Amino acid sequence: MSTRPADPPSPPLALQPRQVGGRLNAQTLLDGPGFNLLRFVVDAMMLGLAVGAALFGAGRAGVPASGQWSLAAFPPLALLMLYLRGMYSTKLRVLILDGIAPVVGAISIAAMAVVALEVFSQDSRPGPLVARAWLFSLVYVGAARIVLALTQQRARRRGVLAKPTLIVGAGVIGAQVARRLDEVPDYGLQPVGFLDANPPTDVDVGDRRAPVLGAPSELARVATETGASHVILAFTQASDRGLIPLVRQCDALGLQVALVPRLFDSLNERLALEHLGGLPLHGLRSVNPRGWQFAIKHALDRVGAALMLAFLAPLMVTVAVAVRLSSPGPVFFRQPRIGLDDREFAMLKFRTMSGLPEREGEADAAWAAQALGEVHKPQVDEPGSPAPAADRTTPLGGILRATSVDELPQLFNVLRGEMSLVGPRPERASYVRAFENHVYRYGDRHRVKSGLTGWAQVHGYRGQTSLADRVEWDNFYIENWSLWLDVKIMLMTVMAVVRHRG
Repeated sequence: MSTRPADPPSPPLALQPRQVGGRLNAQTLLDGPGFNLLRFVVDAMMLGLAVGAALFGAGRAGVPASGQWSLAAFPPLALLMLYLRGMYSTKLRVLILDGIAPVVGAISIAAMAVVALEVFSQDSRPGPLVARAWLFSLVYVGAARIVLALTQQRARRRGVLAKPTLIVGAGVIGAQVARRLDEVPDYGLQPVGFLDANPPTDVDVGDRRAPVLGAPSELARVATETGASHVILAFTQASDRGLIPLVRQCDALGLQVALVPRLFDSLNERLALEHLGGLPLHGLRSVNPRGWQFAIKHALDRVGAALMLAFLAPLMVTVAVAVRLSSPGPVFFRQPRIGLDDREFAMLKFRTMSGLPEREGEADAAWAAQALGEVHKPQVDEPGSPAPAADRTTPLGGILRATSVDELPQLFNVLRGEMSLVGPRPERASYVRAFENHVYRYGDRHRVKSGLTGWAQVHGYRGQTSLADRVEWDNFYIENWSLWLDVKIMLMTVMAVVRHRG
């Protein structure tokens, strides 16, 4: 008897792509293969415009026209290099900063190839003209790709490109996947339900935001009813061998498949794929926080902190005077925090509140109790009481917090070697011990120095947000650390502060 599923009927009306207002065209152009083709066409146009701009103003700029015919090879070479760097492959999420290095590298290699071609073909000086084409190409291609990425991002956030997605496995990991997709619509995947033959209870899982729609064996029916086009394999009680037929069924139904790998806590971007006969082997390459790379990072931290203190000295002196005159109390607020190797240090901030936390309660006491699963009983002047801690924030302190200027004194902590410019944010010594016993992998954050800003903070996990999510992002940063990641986080921090002020 044939097991081939019947051709699925059209999905319910609510899940069908709407063809009004150009929405179907947007789905075609801004997602999947259509988006890859669109980027290729736009890149080709921008490269052609760049070559034209380089030639058009060469005479007025005093650049010799020698080697102009060799520039005809520049656009196809640049497109080839972009293709080889994976810039036309389908990705779950397009990040602007991640595309800088591949675009610069691809266009630069193409420019060098044109120079070499011209040098070998005739005795001339093609450098200045090619340099103009190279510079115009970086600007034009980079700007066009930023526009395309932002357009796709905006369309996904508006739900135009949301793909109904099924998650196989309704446990803790499956629920975490669903939360991530809900919280970050930029991925373009909308979880509509779980498939699990023996799902854990809601009490065991916690925040499971989508219903369990059936067992994995009911994939064809559920996909038809929901109009799902994407399937994510999370952890289930079924064996890996039992999931192989499910993957093949997804292929037969035309469903895209992704999976959460085993040992995902130990995987990073340095993962190496080898083959032992027909068996794939993943080589795990971990980051050594005590290696020479981190020694360079810490040296650059101190140099960067010294330069920033020198540049920001007028602002910090002005703020210090304003804090001292605006309310009674010290200029700096010192608080014991835990950093590298569980060592305690005094973290500095500009004072933004009146009163003392030892006498009037910690501002985040309710949040800490919630993170530990405890019932918080507020005391006088603590959150939830008639005089909450928020009322102790001075008018100037509110401005300093909103602009993150209150964090600038931590540059002295960096200069003393107690902190880093980028790393997990340090927590109060009074909370750390309890968090280590209740939050998975919390103690792993202390493998590196604490930072002024971090991977969790630039993704919105700052202040009174989920501690478990923050720990997940912090450990991701440590395991995937690179100097470029630090630079990217600092750039994202600046953009986050600007957006917050706006």
